[in-house]
Amino acid sequence: MKKNILILTAILFQFLFPYNSQSNTNQIINQYDIVIYGGTSAGIAAAIQASRMGNSVVLIELTNRIGGLTTGGLGQTDIGNKMVIGGISREFYQRIKAYYENPDNWKWQQKSEYRDGGQTRTEEGEDAMWTFEPSAAIAVYKTMMDKENITLVYNQRLNRETGVQMQDRSIVEIEMESGQKYSGKMFIDATYEGDLMAAAGLTYTVGRESNSEYGETLNGVQANRIGMTLRRTVSINGYNHNFVDGVDPYITKGDPSSGLLPFITEGGRPGIDGIGDKGVQAYCFRMTLTDHPDNRIPFEKPVDYNEQEYELLFRNYEAGYNGIPWINSGMPNRKTDTNNRDGFSTDFIGQNYDYPEASYEEREKIIERHRKYQQGLMWSLAYHPRIPEHIKKEVSRWGTCKDEYEREDGWQQQLYIREARRMISDYVMTQQNCEGFEVAEDPVGMAAYGMDSHNVQRYVDANGYVKNEGNVEAHGFPPYPISYRSIVPKNEECSNLLIPVCVSSTHIAFGSIRMEPVFMVLGQSAATAASIAIENETDVQSVNYNTLKTRLLNDKQVLDFQPE
Repeated sequence: MKKNILILTAILFQFLFPYNSQSNTNQIINQYDIVIYGGTSAGIAAAIQASRMGNSVVLIELTNRIGGLTTGGLGQTDIGNKMVIGGISREFYQRIKAYYENPDNWKWQQKSEYRDGGQTRTEEGEDAMWTFEPSAAIAVYKTMMDKENITLVYNQRLNRETGVQMQDRSIVEIEMESGQKYSGKMFIDATYEGDLMAAAGLTYTVGRESNSEYGETLNGVQANRIGMTLRRTVSINGYNHNFVDGVDPYITKGDPSSGLLPFITEGGRPGIDGIGDKGVQAYCFRMTLTDHPDNRIPFEKPVDYNEQEYELLFRNYEAGYNGIPWINSGMPNRKTDTNNRDGFSTDFIGQNYDYPEASYEEREKIIERHRKYQQGLMWSLAYHPRIPEHIKKEVSRWGTCKDEYEREDGWQQQLYIREARRMISDYVMTQQNCEGFEVAEDPVGMAAYGMDSHNVQRYVDANGYVKNEGNVEAHGFPPYPISYRSIVPKNEECSNLLIPVCVSSTHIAFGSIRMEPVFMVLGQSAATAASIAIENETDVQSVNYNTLKTRLLNDKQVLDFQPE
């Protein structure tokens, strides 16, 4: 009886005081069947599935906002083929459609006025909607989670130095910087960075592999090799998002002794084609903009604005560029999902290499540096005298939104972490998987987007002009299966951890897998596998695949694609 009273007291204390101080939280270890670290789209899908399968589950979010990029500006859904989005992932997009069928959710325009401006368009008669405001995504996620038995914890960051306690090959508990501890039978790392994975000692990599390592053609440095694929049917364009010819890279035009302008790689050379490096494809903020005067915050000049950082932008226009360097996809309520385009744009090329392994404090500085760069870019495009008048006229009518994010300036906290750490497990997804030369026999979801990498570095070409390197856009292949083994660690490393975001894959294959709908699919599959492992008292590597497959199909996951 006394033991039961103590347990009930602990549960009540956790309910009443979920964000305890260091002095209090060290006294309580929160116990769950499944512990999910990272409230990204993958983490949310995993939590919902874990609850639906009868498990106690905690979802630990590092910040005060759940949803990652899906609620952080990426309202333009990159898919490739909508037919392979199933399960909870498709349910989310179906609920997005239902959300916008409510007239109360059209504040800044009438529904009849909206024209889908996204790259992935919602066709008439579809059961789902693929473009949405960040606020709509949060509302839908919360509605889905409210129906489940999920403990949601905000503003808790893993102690990455000593916060993972292991016994043999199993994680016993994890500890946050606050001292809060969580124990579980199974753990899921749903972060974009793979921090729990790394802290648990798993093998992983950062950067681009050499083509020779896995028999690929689109990995490593791609300054001069673009155009080579394994299949002739695959279309590829590696020269998008680049400068026009003739843009001088030096502080004083024509004078190498004056030094290189900011953000050009040291020494100016790109490296040997096809050779791997530690470069990471560029990050940016997927801006949520509006042109509605009552909801618009005009672009402001940053206090520490450095004009030289935008000299290449000005020279690109002076050399003949005449466009607006953004993809301004229309979202409901006169808002946008605004992304990188052309040679000098929102991607802060080459300035994120340290991010994957950086401390929390260092990451915050990198995020703020990206924001300052992008704020300066938008002000320059809207108001700088060296920008053509017709460009300024168009850009200046836009601004950030008053009603989307927590910051007063309308900018989000979530940076677009396109790629960070990637696990190396017993199965590595590669270009061969993307193009169908190798087919995983144990699928837990399907990828359908092209192999897509944003630029990695800015360099000086053989003619003495500035160019970007690393952009690869290879499309034209059908959807392909993602292996269960690519979301579980090597057998000897950890027995109770699944990784649905930082999956075991090469840089170029991850460029195809790394889409938010796919992360939700893999999050659901990871939670399903974790639940089966708990039920059968086995490790994640020993989960019976036929049992897993049956449950996934029953839950409307798509594991196979047969073109009509």
